[in-house]
Amino acid sequence: MTTFRTSKFPVLIIGGTGKTGRRVAERLTAQGVPVRIGSRNASPAFDWENRETWAPALECVSAAYITYYPDLAAPGAAEAIGDLARLAVTKGVKRLVLLSGRGEPEAQRAEAMLQASGADWTIVRASWFMQNFSESMLLGPILAGEMALPVSTVREPFIHAEDIADIVTAALTDDRHIGQLYEVTGPRALTFAEATAEIAKATGRPINYATISPEEFMQGLEQEQVPADIAALINELFTVVLDGRNEYLTDGVQKALGRAPRDFTAYARDAAATGIWETAK
Repeated sequence: MTTFRTSKFPVLIIGGTGKTGRRVAERLTAQGVPVRIGSRNASPAFDWENRETWAPALECVSAAYITYYPDLAAPGAAEAIGDLARLAVTKGVKRLVLLSGRGEPEAQRAEAMLQASGADWTIVRASWFMQNFSESMLLGPILAGEMALPVSTVREPFIHAEDIADIVTAALTDDRHIGQLYEVTGPRALTFAEATAEIAKATGRPINYATISPEEFMQGLEQEQVPADIAALINELFTVVLDGRNEYLTDGVQKALGRAPRDFTAYARDAAATGIWETAK
């Protein structure tokens, strides 16, 4: 028998203003579930780098959605996930949902830390979001009409952030998802050049794609004054994780939601309709 979770206490969303966090917050709020945003600017604040903020953010919370900034590949991330999960359990917050990364050994180590904490856990293991092209670092190149990345023929099964939010919301409110690890992908894999071409078609304007060396890519990040630690993580995602290890498709969305994942063509069409990729006249 399915047990649906209802509580007068809020769900803590760590990274509640991010791509998936804000979408989860919107869904929970629409369902009448109280939400507490976990961010540096919230009250109470939550800061991964300041452990003194963790306990106040977890006070009187019914469940938590955990995303780690800047990435689970960062040094110390797995230990931080484990420490937070154990703290949450000691404070009576057993229901924890973690956003993890496909093909990332450190992310899988963080998963193990969560699983060993005694929490009622669910893990959503994802990689590249479609929204990276419209809400993140790849938006600028799309607007400029020139995408240059250190990746050529490797295909990525981009996942829609709305699908992740649907799964996380279900996991936070329906006990059927306890103890489940959902590895999620979109319905097909595309190269970054193919994805760029689909966006160009949706916008009706040319967007060129070029493959560059990792050295050129890092030089570009440096010129854009990206902090060195963030640049190193971004470079690792492009040069290590994008080595073909994640080219296969999974059925995580179907298992969690009973439906197919959203397709990139529909994403590109819908994003273009919002005007996010329109350039100044």
